[in-house]
Amino acid sequence: MSLKKESRVIACIISVFMLSMTLFMGCARQKTITMAWLPNNSGDNEKAMRAEFGKIIMNATGYKVVDKLTTDYNIAMAALESGDAQLGYFGPFEYITGHARNSNIVALIVESGNSGTLSDARYFSRLLVKKGSEGKYMSGKTYSINNIAGKKISFVSTSSTSGFNMPAAAILEDFHKMTKWKDLTKDDLMQGGKGKFFSQVVFSGSHQMSLANLLKGTVDISAVDDIDVRNYLELTSGTDEEPGAVYTVKKDAAAPFAELAGAQFVIIKTIPVMNTPVEANVSVLDQKTVDQIVNALTGEKVKDDQLLFRPKGSSMAGLFMEPHCFVRVSDYDYDGMRRILGLK
Repeated sequence: MSLKKESRVIACIISVFMLSMTLFMGCARQKTITMAWLPNNSGDNEKAMRAEFGKIIMNATGYKVVDKLTTDYNIAMAALESGDAQLGYFGPFEYITGHARNSNIVALIVESGNSGTLSDARYFSRLLVKKGSEGKYMSGKTYSINNIAGKKISFVSTSSTSGFNMPAAAILEDFHKMTKWKDLTKDDLMQGGKGKFFSQVVFSGSHQMSLANLLKGTVDISAVDDIDVRNYLELTSGTDEEPGAVYTVKKDAAAPFAELAGAQFVIIKTIPVMNTPVEANVSVLDQKTVDQIVNALTGEKVKDDQLLFRPKGSSMAGLFMEPHCFVRVSDYDYDGMRRILGLK
């Protein structure tokens, strides 16, 4: 064989090989959907819930679902915005800001309230204090946050909806009425120290750690939602999710509460938050697949799936509660939160 013919054969073999690899990689990409989760939902205690999500989506689409577990809010959000992940389960603030940066990020479904509709599809951000110190945060017979200035506080992340942004909005709303704090900004709440609003500010990275910081005495106040810590707690007295409600860490609570059994806290402020959406990057996920996912997750079978919707009183881990279900949601459903947060 001449050198020229040999070169052509080699070139042909290389071309066929490269084409095969391209097709193989393309198929690999097409046969996999990656779903990104925030640190709060990346622990082993929610492994079964995540796996059930993946199973439902795989049965609906034929695509294997791979979880992207993270230890940082920004990493999870960046994965969805870049297309490295095609689905995500983030907080409402993360959704709102992600959509603002990339309009291809769209909300698909959300957990309903007890009505099974969007009308009560909300959860709660709370400001908490250790049991025994709640008297410092009373104004007459009601709880007040007027005395939180100068205290040590634990937030979750500057990106967290219920772990920073909604409580920050509530703090600003109250303190802007005071002459001394009329110019207070959200940035002012991010840093503690002499002359600052807070004497110390800690960003814990998760709701679980924010609560642990409070119960260990590291801080005086913590911002924590209800959904990410409820499996570790039991209501001891008061009305659930209302100021004055007292909660106790269960005896068999997993980390980071394993050594905090019996520790108690009190709610001094509650802020309702629109529920967290499952969101998609529709620039890398086609409409047919999106429709299959939405139809599957809002279907009748999923309502009775106890790996997703825990029966009342159950000690099973998971994000969602019976008799809730998944319902369709649109971007404009988050406009009310945009107004509260001062976002367009």
